[in-house]
Amino acid sequence: MTRTPSSGDSGSSSDKKEENASSRQGVTLRRPRFRQWRGLLGTVAAVGLVGVTGASLLVWHQYEGIVADLPTVEGLRTYQPPVMSRLYASDDKVIAELADERRVFVPYSAIPDRVKNAFIAAEDQKFWTHKGVDPVAIIRAGLTDLTRGKGRRPIGASTITQQVARVMLLGSNAVSMKRKAKEAFLAMRIEQVLPKEKILEIYLNEIYMGSGAYGIAAAAQTYFNKPLDQLDDAEAAFLGALPKSPTNYNPIRFPDAARGRRNWVLERMAETGAITHEAARSAEAEPLIPHAFVRPGPAPGSEWFAEEVRRELLERYGQDTTLQGGLEVHTSLDPALQLTAQTTLRQGLMAYDRAHGGWRGPIKHLAEVTSSSSQEDWVAALQAVPVPLGMLDQWRLAVVLDPSRGRVGWLEGGIMRRGAATQGGTPQTAQVLERDLAWTRRFRLLRAGDVVMIEPQAQGERVALMQVPHVEGAVVTLNVHTGRVMALVGGWSFQTSQFDRATQALRQPGSSFKPFVYLQAMEQGISPSQAFDDSPVSYGAWHPNNYEKDFWGPTSLHDALRESRNLVTIRLAAHIGIKNVADLATRIGLVDSMPHVLPAALGAVETTVLKEAGAYATLAAGGRKVTPTLIDDVQDRQGKVIWRPEGLSLVSVAAQTAAEQQAAGHENEPDAIFPDGKPDAAQPQPPAPAPVTTPAPSASVQNSADLPGVDDQPAVKDDRPRVASEQSTFQITTMLQDVIRRGTGVQAGKGIDRPVAGKTGTSQNFNDAWFAGYSPDLVTVVWIGFDSPQSLGKNETGGAIAGPIWNKIMKTAFEGYPKLDFPVPEGVTLVRYDTGRGVAIDAFKPDQIPGVSVSLADNGASQELTAADTGAENMPDSESDMAAGGGQPGAGGTAAGNSATPAPGTPHPAQEPSGGDIGMGGLY
Repeated sequence: MTRTPSSGDSGSSSDKKEENASSRQGVTLRRPRFRQWRGLLGTVAAVGLVGVTGASLLVWHQYEGIVADLPTVEGLRTYQPPVMSRLYASDDKVIAELADERRVFVPYSAIPDRVKNAFIAAEDQKFWTHKGVDPVAIIRAGLTDLTRGKGRRPIGASTITQQVARVMLLGSNAVSMKRKAKEAFLAMRIEQVLPKEKILEIYLNEIYMGSGAYGIAAAAQTYFNKPLDQLDDAEAAFLGALPKSPTNYNPIRFPDAARGRRNWVLERMAETGAITHEAARSAEAEPLIPHAFVRPGPAPGSEWFAEEVRRELLERYGQDTTLQGGLEVHTSLDPALQLTAQTTLRQGLMAYDRAHGGWRGPIKHLAEVTSSSSQEDWVAALQAVPVPLGMLDQWRLAVVLDPSRGRVGWLEGGIMRRGAATQGGTPQTAQVLERDLAWTRRFRLLRAGDVVMIEPQAQGERVALMQVPHVEGAVVTLNVHTGRVMALVGGWSFQTSQFDRATQALRQPGSSFKPFVYLQAMEQGISPSQAFDDSPVSYGAWHPNNYEKDFWGPTSLHDALRESRNLVTIRLAAHIGIKNVADLATRIGLVDSMPHVLPAALGAVETTVLKEAGAYATLAAGGRKVTPTLIDDVQDRQGKVIWRPEGLSLVSVAAQTAAEQQAAGHENEPDAIFPDGKPDAAQPQPPAPAPVTTPAPSASVQNSADLPGVDDQPAVKDDRPRVASEQSTFQITTMLQDVIRRGTGVQAGKGIDRPVAGKTGTSQNFNDAWFAGYSPDLVTVVWIGFDSPQSLGKNETGGAIAGPIWNKIMKTAFEGYPKLDFPVPEGVTLVRYDTGRGVAIDAFKPDQIPGVSVSLADNGASQELTAADTGAENMPDSESDMAAGGGQPGAGGTAAGNSATPAPGTPHPAQEPSGGDIGMGGLY
């Protein structure tokens, strides 16, 4: 019981006072313990709150920085991978592939399930369930990285979606936390935008699979030479093993590692239920044998053609679309005819080189090889010799073992790779043909150790000695009706030089230009039997002459063109006006521009083989301008035609008839030229050059109303401009037939039993040899010459060099074509008559008298010629000045003979000009 002191108890109060006094003197009382803990916890909480807030702000700042730099994923909705473009020949076989990355796009629906399952099992087993990232895989990879030690690349835990984000949007493989964070954020965004199927489609088409293959379809071709739907489980598993490291699992370089990784993928496929364990074990037992895949293109012999198509595509669409746009380009190439043209041209070049160049010696000498060397010694030495440029595939490198007997050794059966360190094959020996040994003795004897090029012969016991010719050539063959180029050869070897002499080399056509001078004369109403004087003519210091150095006097145009008479051509050009000739040559596409000087009438202009082929096709097509085309159509990756050549289109017969009737109704309406309406066609009118018409729009934008319906009869609509009349071009064709029959082109026509027409061409100093000829269906032009212009040799004319090559090519080209005559247009009459130099057949218009040479002054076509008409104001003083582009006025001389005799008052130069005065340009 507690006792309470009374108020009178003095001792109690005094004790308290003393206690208080002692407290004030230094004794401190302790707070309660729970208050201390509360304060400590409050401090820790405050510091923690500040730290969390700061860390949150830092994380938010980093998040904002990462998110701000993230690319948009909207572009993946319309994903179109860069896909290679393909070029197809006329038989729909692939001749070349154009690509920066070799990829074949395969839509999700066309990807076999076993291929999908293999990649999912190897790369992302939870692909169908996660939302872009796999947290469990990230934690597992992080723990594994901690236990592996430093200096090793971290194990990845990227899902397939993250890999799509890295490849498609980030484009970086840098190992950093920031990059991994970006991947994760982008992966989650992608999962919100795209379905799983689209994500897997993008991944399987984009992933790099090694050996230059992008995507699974290209990889299946590269490693197994199969389409996707023919892969078995083992092959699909191997493809699924490649994304981890295509280089380290290359089946050729590291077969054991590749097989081990493949088997691991098969086990994972069995674990996921994609295949049974028995199927996995069976697939693991299969050997991993890759099958070599040879990338298409260019097909043998098509290099020039494919390169020209590539240049055209680059010019029209640019590099990105051409190499990554997945274009399907259908071309006009005839592979069989292309090989024939290339082989025939090479044979002609080799024949010329052997006759004129001589044996130039071995390509190399191996001092370690002697007549007594063993097979092992000469094989080892020969294997180290690189394949020279220009060497044909059927040739072999050989080393001379016994020069006295002509015995050589070579390696047979190996693949000859240009630039390879060593060459393989089985050793073989044989003797050089006697004629080839005699050929070498005239120039340089063979020595033991000489490395030469040979071609094994069919009998197997002999070889022919070969060498790469220095002379070059070009060939173009195209279809007369459409202009489709069926064969194009630009030189001896594409590997030696990519310069295309058929499309890029500007050369003088020589006398192959003359038919277009005569065509302009026919357009002006001059008859093939019209006579012009074949006698000396002079313009200042320029004294043109005939190739034969003789003069025939009055000569019909038929005979003059058949025998390629220079002086008649000059007089004819002067009479009709060189400006008119230049205008026609430009409109017809033979030249881009032409100087208004008379030597141009002899071929002193520049053109290409392809342009000349188009010009001659225009003659064969009856005056419709034929533009050579290598491409039939271009389709985009969806198969839509985005381009095709203009000029020809398909319409209904009814629409074409209506258009013709409408055009006929406006034919006699007044216009700026005839204010009172056009005169009656039967009334004779002064001849005038053919009008130039505007090219038709491209057939790719053809009006759908003109297209034939299901029940309509189709017809071909020809909107190409007409540059000459059918009657005039047929007159030229008739004369050119006689050129091959008994003129300068006889060698070109040997053994051809169908109607053909053509013209030889030889430029000044025999620098260029041409032959251009055609049938009712085909045109072929052949050119021979040196890259740096120099003489082919005296009397080496187009008929002698180019004509035989043209003959062989056309004989092959005619196979499959019916034997047809040139169609005779309305309004002309074929007449057989005596020209004075033999019986000829010519076509005559209604107002022309067959076989008669009239006075041209009578019909108003002949006028007094001025310097402007003849081009004399631009004539150089000499041939050397002319070749250098000089243009001094001539000192005078005659302009032309108008009919059977020269114009009155015309001075005649000396009868025998010097040998150097042959007219520049055309010779023979």
